[in-house]
Amino acid sequence: MKWLVKIVIAVAANAIGLWVANAYVPGFVLSGAFKDIAAIAAILTALNFFLKPILKLVLGPIIILTLGLGIIVVNSIILYILDILSKNLTIETIPAYIWSAILISVINFMFHIGTK
Repeated sequence: MKWLVKIVIAVAANAIGLWVANAYVPGFVLSGAFKDIAAIAAILTALNFFLKPILKLVLGPIIILTLGLGIIVVNSIILYILDILSKNLTIETIPAYIWSAILISVINFMFHIGTK
């Protein structure tokens, strides 16, 4: 049961992160009703659980050489894949990918620290 609560918190954190990125990042457009945004957040959570560790492994040397800043590249790749998978999300520019990845990561970090 504990893992289910963690998944729900992760989906909620991603939904809030997507909403904040939509409000503050130019070029990040999120449309649709609440259930569409919740579905996009669930897809983002699934990508973070399954694809992110593989990308971190593949891009490990870049992450080490950039002293951890390569994680932003990994998160931007995840958002790019999410943009491809979702019709209600459009990210128009590379700076929008970078800023939204930073913003969503910070919000997720705050939620995970708050739940431990």
